[in-house]
Amino acid sequence: MDTHGLGILNPTQERYLKMADGKFFSTGNHPVEMLLPMYHLDAAGFDIDVATLSGDPVKLEMWAFPQEDEAVKSIYDKYKQKLRSPLNLSEVWNGKDGKGFNQDTPYLAVFIPGGHGVLNGIPFSKTVGDVLRWAHANDRFFITLCHGPASILAADVGKPEGSKFIYEGYSIDVFPDSLDQGANIDIGYIPGKMEWLVGERLKKLGVTPINKTISGECHRDRLLLTGDSPLASNNLGKLAAKTLLEEVNK
Repeated sequence: MDTHGLGILNPTQERYLKMADGKFFSTGNHPVEMLLPMYHLDAAGFDIDVATLSGDPVKLEMWAFPQEDEAVKSIYDKYKQKLRSPLNLSEVWNGKDGKGFNQDTPYLAVFIPGGHGVLNGIPFSKTVGDVLRWAHANDRFFITLCHGPASILAADVGKPEGSKFIYEGYSIDVFPDSLDQGANIDIGYIPGKMEWLVGERLKKLGVTPINKTISGECHRDRLLLTGDSPLASNNLGKLAAKTLLEEVNK
């Protein structure tokens, strides 16, 4: 079986998320949401490249790191150097000729993990938008979960004039706005109201969140694979690995 690069485009390089009242929330990528899908993809034989918006180190919510989980620990150790010294997404996209990806670019999928940190920069990045539009146009997969689907918004940034939003009409699993408006504040997980809500923004662009709660649910709509929360990390990893293996073995 041929191995294909799998771009993690991208884990967040930002630690602090500004809240509606001006306070800052110390966050990043949720380690389980990033590492468990990576574990399954790596075990299936896929190479994984790591790229952040400007090549700064990946920020993880280390309080959520499962120290007893050998699978997660092993994949973290394997990719530690790539996470600490990631590629620069713009440089990866532009390549040597500055023309961006094409149909021969070997990446089979784009993976953007969750954690509130993904709300920083990534949804507003033209480069992320370029990568997602390339994936959509060239039948590549897009894998994301929890707050990661905020990155779908990037596909609306810098799109060709007069073109349709590529994910209009899609359905997804995503972390529910209702929890970020209620329970997450009530239990002190986040320090207050958020400046904007992921599901609300996506709905305005014609994307439909289908889950009301979090249960570990995963969903596939065409080549978009989504999961509802950290609880979906293992299920999404298995689904992604199975789906990509089926694709390369066609």
